[in-house]
Amino acid sequence: MKRLIPIVTTVALLFLSSTTIIKAQDHPVQLSLFNPIQLFSENSSISGLRLNLIYGKNERMTGLDFGLINHTTGAFKGVQFGLVGISNSDFTGWQDNAVNITNGKFEGLQWGFFNSAKRMSGVQIGLVNVAGYMDKGLQIGLINIIHQNGAFPFFPIINWSF
Repeated sequence: MKRLIPIVTTVALLFLSSTTIIKAQDHPVQLSLFNPIQLFSENSSISGLRLNLIYGKNERMTGLDFGLINHTTGAFKGVQFGLVGISNSDFTGWQDNAVNITNGKFEGLQWGFFNSAKRMSGVQIGLVNVAGYMDKGLQIGLINIIHQNGAFPFFPIINWSF
């Protein structure tokens, strides 16, 4: 009986730790050449650092995202640098790419040649800025478009919603 207690305890601890690992699918680092040649699959979430040498795609991202083409299908929180940044869901933070596309709600700063957000709260700085709906924010650029709730639907140099 005394030998059985350590075995049962060990098995219980292994079982509990394995269910925790299964539930916590966030990985601290992602390295990607191009999807699907990356450390973790596109269904994984990254909390930490993601380096995309050509193209990286993951579910959710929290932290620093750096690469040529950065793509998330879920929510993003953090800072993103690269050539193209695509978020299929919500983005909170700083998106600094030549092309920034957020298909959900964007909160923060978009800085690039082309910036686009379905719903915007924050600042867009670029040559072309597009917001489907702007809660509160400012656009600075050559072409500024706010489809709904903007001071003007189109206005060069500066456009806003307060």
